[in-house]
Amino acid sequence: MSGERRFTVQGTNNAFTCANCGALVQPLRNGSVRNHCPACLHSLHVDVLPGDRACDCHGVMEPVDVDQSGKKGWVIVHRCRKCGFTGRNRTALDDPDQPDSWDALIAVSSRRRD
Repeated sequence: MSGERRFTVQGTNNAFTCANCGALVQPLRNGSVRNHCPACLHSLHVDVLPGDRACDCHGVMEPVDVDQSGKKGWVIVHRCRKCGFTGRNRTALDDPDQPDSWDALIAVSSRRRD
């Protein structure tokens, strides 16, 4: 189909230590790239395209909202504390090793905005 862009994951799927809570985060096993901590849902602003690790900011991305998408399921909205960039990342609730915390997801979704 011409004109359609297909999402492809680039880069690597490595373990990392969460910059917010210090948890050791294992790679995803479903063929995607882990981009946030399953315990506290924080991320780092390191990607321009998913998994490419090409962004120079490296600020902590705070989970500020969640959204439910018919195609992607639950999505976390992150905002960079350093530069203000806002991005969306699919949850990993079905990961067999380290699924995202439902409690953390509910806590983010329960926050009231003024």
